Amino acid sequence: MTHTQKLGLRGRIAVAASAAAVGATVWGVTALVGTDGHRTDPVATPAAPGAPAAPGSAGTVPESIAHASESGGNAVNITIDDGPDPRWTPQVLDVLAAHGVRATFCMVGPRAKAHPDIVKKIVAGGHRLCDHSMDHDTKMDKKPVAYQEAQILDAKRLIEEAAGAGAKVEYYRAPGGAFTPDSRRIAAADGMRPLGWNVDTKDFGKPGADAIVAAVQREIGNGPTVLFHDGGGDRRQTVDALDQVLTWLKEQGRPTGFPVRTAP
Repeated sequence: MTHTQKLGLRGRIAVAASAAAVGATVWGVTALVGTDGHRTDPVATPAAPGAPAAPGSAGTVPESIAHASESGGNAVNITIDDGPDPRWTPQVLDVLAAHGVRATFCMVGPRAKAHPDIVKKIVAGGHRLCDHSMDHDTKMDKKPVAYQEAQILDAKRLIEEAAGAGAKVEYYRAPGGAFTPDSRRIAAADGMRPLGWNVDTKDFGKPGADAIVAAVQREIGNGPTVLFHDGGGDRRQTVDALDQVLTWLKEQGRPTGFPVRTAP
């Protein structure tokens, strides 16, 4: 090898090493806990040194937490957590169908297993599936990696088995926003984009339909992904508020879409 060739090789190695160092900077999350015990929107913070790098090439599923909409612009992502529920999920589906809107349903594994007919109806309606763990443990971020992995992958399996027909779970949302670098890595490696939110409607606390609608109108400037619930108790306020919110979004000229999954 000539002296010039050696210099060229060294240059390429240096560039590759620099790129690897940048790629190795990943982001974990911290989340604040509200008075209702549910965490607020996750906030990115630097992960511990040596954590695995997030994939970034086109076609891969990044480990970073998604907020943006595939539809871009001023599109809004409707996401529904904690179901499926035999009473409330069908009502949520009816509201979505009446408005011609598709949503992302973040399901708890055993609940999906218990209600496969509802999961199939969700898929048939053109909605997307999201893994919301096995036990909705909001302290998952304090548990061992093996525990996190079981919570995530076992739930994904149950949801996909309930959905049938080759349906795939496309996202993972940590209970209460309790993401960790490990949970995001596990989800992304299994084809699920970690999914956050920008607008917490606080509907879980049942503040009244008017308050839920007002929360969306007040916070929609924070970003496009809105959090509702179809499980965890009486959700009649959510059903009513969702109908009003979708009407308001249409009046505002805000289309709906799905959260991004892959790197641009």
